[in-house]
Amino acid sequence: MNQDQIKELLLQIEDSQLEFTVTMTGKESKKVNGLYKPDTCEILLHNKNFSNDNQLIYTAIHEYTHHLLNEEQIARCGTGSRPRYTRAHTNMFWARFHGLLTAAEQKGIYKIGLENAPELAALTETIRKKYLEQNGILMQEFGQMLIKAHELCQDAGIRYEDYIDRVLCLPRTAAASITKVSTAHLDPSMGYENMKMVASIGNEDKRKQAEQEIMAGQSPDSVRFMMKKKAAETDEKTRLEKEKKRLEKTISQLSARLEQVEESLANL
Repeated sequence: MNQDQIKELLLQIEDSQLEFTVTMTGKESKKVNGLYKPDTCEILLHNKNFSNDNQLIYTAIHEYTHHLLNEEQIARCGTGSRPRYTRAHTNMFWARFHGLLTAAEQKGIYKIGLENAPELAALTETIRKKYLEQNGILMQEFGQMLIKAHELCQDAGIRYEDYIDRVLCLPRTAAASITKVSTAHLDPSMGYENMKMVASIGNEDKRKQAEQEIMAGQSPDSVRFMMKKKAAETDEKTRLEKEKKRLEKTISQLSARLEQVEESLANL
């Protein structure tokens, strides 16, 4: 597969109006598999790092994600200025990257390849059942024990915080997260870390939606970004609604004052 073919495949996954180049360096790198240069819109791929085209495509999609986000930043800044670049691998990046991988799978451009690795597929099931799910169940039970310990501390006149700090030697934030997970009634097969993330969502409907996304195979970063995006949209809607009410009140007050001024002028 040459660099022109790679570029064509990337454009099939998602189009870009910002011109870019793909270059296979013919090198091997121990530091990175690829690189994107936002100033020149170059995707560099160290193709000696890969044993097959599938691995190469994965890295190409990774770097192409940087390009698409760069294109959006340039569009927001306008033609007169260049965007300022901060941390590259944000939740937004990983969510976009995983979305592109899914699109590439649907188009037959990329595949994760578990079907060609039966031993790995079997090990995956063991990890899910024996470790992720069992850990989720264990942490749910742990949370119930902490709730019981809290009740017993109150009965004994013992400060629960001191018990957590100096008897169990458990960080308070960890204890709070474990307790929250145990009361959220989540599917333990997603594993404790995902349960902790989902349990942190205050709204029950959004919490259920996030759980469904995880169980459907969405990456934690994608779900986390979705949560932040919806929260931002809700905050913006709330802000605009409040501003609308303030403006309506101001207009009403100004209208009343205008009537008073007009009456005063008519009586002069």
